[in-house]
Amino acid sequence: MRVLFIGGTGFISSAVSRQVIDKGYELYLLNRGLRSSGIPASITLTADIHELKSMQVALKNLNFDVVVDWIAYSPEDIERNLAIFSGRTEQFVFISSASAYQKPPKHYLITESTPLENPYWDYSRNKIACEERLMKAYRDQGFPVTIVRPSLTYDTNFPIAIGGWGCYTLADRMKKGLPIIVHGDGSSLWVVTHAEDFSRGFIELLGNERVLGEAFHITTDEVLNWDQIYQTIAGALGVEANIVHIPSDFIVKVAPSFTGSLYGDKMWSTVFDNTKIKSFVPGFQANIPFSEGIRRTVEWFEADKSRQLINEAVNVEMNRIIRAYSAT
Repeated sequence: MRVLFIGGTGFISSAVSRQVIDKGYELYLLNRGLRSSGIPASITLTADIHELKSMQVALKNLNFDVVVDWIAYSPEDIERNLAIFSGRTEQFVFISSASAYQKPPKHYLITESTPLENPYWDYSRNKIACEERLMKAYRDQGFPVTIVRPSLTYDTNFPIAIGGWGCYTLADRMKKGLPIIVHGDGSSLWVVTHAEDFSRGFIELLGNERVLGEAFHITTDEVLNWDQIYQTIAGALGVEANIVHIPSDFIVKVAPSFTGSLYGDKMWSTVFDNTKIKSFVPGFQANIPFSEGIRRTVEWFEADKSRQLINEAVNVEMNRIIRAYSAT
């Protein structure tokens, strides 16, 4: 099977790329070529994804059994995809986001039929608009779309709400005994899924004509609260977490950049019903508990000091929020 990933080198997509190769599929990775894919046996196509002519030149006359766009964020991206891939793929998989589900949720248990509605986060609203355009193309022209909505998924990153994304800043603070922020009182429920578990469900959707016109989320069934998530990270680092609980409303007031990620996602208790993915992929079960998965993440960072990047802007912002809250 010939598979094209637009992107394919992120936290989630890298894990999926490796499993695609292990499955024996022919994998093409289309990106700007700014960094090595790190995926042996994949074929790199270099193009500026936002330029139609650049992509057409890179793709030449290639057709694909499956195309997966990991980095489409706007309806304009979808129009580009429709223009390029209509008639040249048997399946187009759009990576949406579980943050598109109704906020605030009317029920903590989320299914694929939960309404898509997020008044707080442009990112989520754009993903919703992308889904709507693709489903219209499916209904009107038979465009072969499948939609997948990841939630908070991790591998070589720390799955956190506050503390920096894709860096070592939170871990560094924990190891130094510095205070870290947990929004609310730390008791709201959440789900964090290892990328390998996500991949095992995802890969079975590829080339499956039964899933055309369908939407799925793929998560673990393990449910934790936010205190447990941060405490488990600290445990993997061999330290105690110095947690400061700060209401989400206060965080957003002091640092409005968190409005989307908190009000539009992580402040609400959210648990996912995985019945649908299990019905389409018999035998699927996420089996990496967070305590094991985050241990692997810590080992990955500790294997190479150059990976332990500290974002001082994150430290400055966390310290500012903590100082402001201490002054109340």
